[in-house]
Amino acid sequence: MQAWIEARKRHHLSHAQVHMARELGMNPAKLGKIDNHKQQPWKLPLPQFIEELYFKRFGKTSPEAVLSIEERCRLEAAKKEERRTARLRAVDSATTREAPLR
Repeated sequence: MQAWIEARKRHHLSHAQVHMARELGMNPAKLGKIDNHKQQPWKLPLPQFIEELYFKRFGKTSPEAVLSIEERCRLEAAKKEERRTARLRAVDSATTREAPLR
């Protein structure tokens, strides 16, 4: 996730464009290769390139629900913690229900 935050800053991408690039399966370390440079005027600027690819693949101009990388990390961490506590509760209830053998 940190790589996407750095790529967003380095290439001046919006949260929606980062979300699109992630859905397209792009590698944040390789975005510099597909970004245009002064010597390559035939290339589209990276934000427009990502939007064009997203439209070709999914047929829509932007994702329905756009979350920033930071929000996505917080939600995933909360979900992971919730699963962890549920698993611990299940283990605790299973051990208390067992009757000792005599």
